[in-house]
Amino acid sequence: MKHVIAITLVVCLAAFGGAASAEQCFADYKAKKDNPLRLHYGVAELYQGCSKSSAKSEITARISQDGWKLLNVLSVFDASQLAGKEASAGQFYLRY
Repeated sequence: MKHVIAITLVVCLAAFGGAASAEQCFADYKAKKDNPLRLHYGVAELYQGCSKSSAKSEITARISQDGWKLLNVLSVFDASQLAGKEASAGQFYLRY
């Protein structure tokens, strides 16, 4: 019985330790809508990977629900580089 408790404790600590050390990932992007042409710059938090290719598929899926088309993922970065992007992204800062 003591072994089962010890193993359970180790598994729980490993799971919570991994979650705590996982770093947040963000991407900034440009998108458009046609008729009339509208453009926006946005910043999104990523949950399915921290690369430009995973950002493209994740952001495309989110913004397409509102009729937006992804033009470009500009960069992928961590939380330390969020400063200053809120003013540029405006209403599209962490919206999607």
